[in-house]
Amino acid sequence: MDRWVGTLAIATLALTACNTTDVGRGTTAEDLTPPGVIKGSAKEIDPLIVGDRLLEAGEAELALASYMRAAAQDGLTDDVRLSISLANIRLGRLGQAENVLRDVLRSDPKNAKAMNNLGVVLLERNELGEAHSLFRAAFALQPTPEIRDNLRVSSEKLEQRKRVLAHTEEDDAFTLSRRANGVYDLRSPDGLTP
Repeated sequence: MDRWVGTLAIATLALTACNTTDVGRGTTAEDLTPPGVIKGSAKEIDPLIVGDRLLEAGEAELALASYMRAAAQDGLTDDVRLSISLANIRLGRLGQAENVLRDVLRSDPKNAKAMNNLGVVLLERNELGEAHSLFRAAFALQPTPEIRDNLRVSSEKLEQRKRVLAHTEEDDAFTLSRRANGVYDLRSPDGLTP
């Protein structure tokens, strides 16, 4: 029993010795820095930069929270709204992203980034015509490789849709008809067989 008491006393003394740097024991107010503030300075890190880094790290929900802090701090600028839309796209909230991007385009109709991002949202929602138009307009304003790739993808999807529609119309042009002897054949609207 005396051995346990001795061990407990030594452990208590060791923990007390380690505890001298905790709050209230040797720590000053300058040592305590809130999140988002660089130690030794009172300057806060830009929440847009923090959000961008979080988005790159795959933390879209945290990035969105950081973008909302930027909106509270700087107002809903076009940059803040674009960032919010990107986080919403990553989170799969396409309707919210679309609304934000359309707001950006109402305030700045020649914003190529907003056009491109709205085109991506519409492409995901299978609204190919408007998406393609937005990519073309964005590429005319800012011919970047990313926008060019999006334009190419939308063109391919439009061509594929046209081929499917043409094939469907060809199939609809013929009907299956039963002849008197129980034999079936395909007939065109003018009564001819293919």
